Formats: sequence, C-alpha cells, structure tokens
Amino acid sequence: MHRVAFKMQLHKGLEEEYARRHQQIWPELAQLLQGSGIEDYSIFLDETTLELFGVLKIKDKIMLDKLPTSPVMQKWWAYMKDIMETNPDHSPVSVPLKEVFYLP
Repeated sequence: MHRVAFKMQLHKGLEEEYARRHQQIWPELAQLLQGSGIEDYSIFLDETTLELFGVLKIKDKIMLDKLPTSPVMQKWWAYMKDIMETNPDHSPVSVPLKEVFYLP
C-alpha cells in the first residue's frame, strides 16, 4: 500500500462551499475512487493559508494516472473549478508532497 500526499489551493471565502460539495460527493465519483484502489482518503484545510492537504492510500499508484481520463473525474473538476486554483483542463493545481516522517 502506498501513501500519497498533495496540496491544493482554495479560493478565499469558499471554505464552506468546498466542504459542502465534498459532503455531497457524487456516488459515481466515490465509486471511481474506491474502484481505483483508493482507501483512507482525507482532505484537510489550513484555515490561515486556505491550502488544502490531501492524503490517501492506494494499492497501485499507476491507477492515479488513469483517473484524469475518466468522464466522471473531468465532470467533477469542471464542477470544482470555480472555487479552487485549476489548470487549463480544470484539474486542480496539485503539488505532490514528499514524505519525511511516518510513525506506523
């Protein structure tokens, strides 16, 4: 099992909207993520910088590379583009984070 961490940037004033959208995550998106082998997925918010910190576990990291081709993922990105920093394809600007410590 691999642990993956990354950060993204939320736009100011949209903290509640971001949380609301994730509380109502689409069943087809949850199914896609879980079907890709993603487990124990959390996103945290730094309220001072509005940086989002995501961490997840996945069996095969190659499956992460396949997610952007999914129509459901592309639809989710288009839905989220107005509240966070995104790339031209509407995917969130996501910066991978290097693990420097782990206590199992």
